[in-house]
Amino acid sequence: MELELCPLNLPSDNNRPIVIAGPCSAETEEQVMKTARDLAAKGCHNFRAGVWKPRTKPGGFEGNGENALPWMKQVKEETGMLVATEVAKPEHVELCMKYGIDILWVGARTAANPFAMQDLADAMKGIEVPVLVKNPVNPGTVDRGDGAPQSGRREAHGCRAPGILELRQEDLPQSADVADSDGAASPHPQSAHLL
Repeated sequence: MELELCPLNLPSDNNRPIVIAGPCSAETEEQVMKTARDLAAKGCHNFRAGVWKPRTKPGGFEGNGENALPWMKQVKEETGMLVATEVAKPEHVELCMKYGIDILWVGARTAANPFAMQDLADAMKGIEVPVLVKNPVNPGTVDRGDGAPQSGRREAHGCRAPGILELRQEDLPQSADVADSDGAASPHPQSAHLL
């Protein structure tokens, strides 16, 4: 299979790597807008917030869905930042395009499901936006060697999958989501700070 990749060409500056930052979940308009303004003031060019939040146990917060998409649109209009959110179903893709979302990402749980991935791929045909795919949570999807150490919160970032993927597909661009490797609601370590 031939994999065609295009450069992301996301806005940044020449002093730092590309930064995509924002809250895990778009919980309120006030929270989204305050976070976006603060990030824009620090020079961030790309804003992210989860609109749909897949959960592993019943009763967990599942996000604000379409109700949060106007907030993302407002972030884009007010700050000039590109906006990104996670999609898990074809309907999510359609709604994101309706509200002008610039970057889509596929979460780790969805990435581990080949049926969901095919449905998303079909929904994205002809759409010209960057799509980021998180490392699947299913260790059988890629070789993780002896397995990633568990921190007691989420999947630790210490797996060997990125290196193995690079060996298999050397043109595959990769990034690290340090927030997901921490998994805590408290502030992240110095390595995760924007500035």
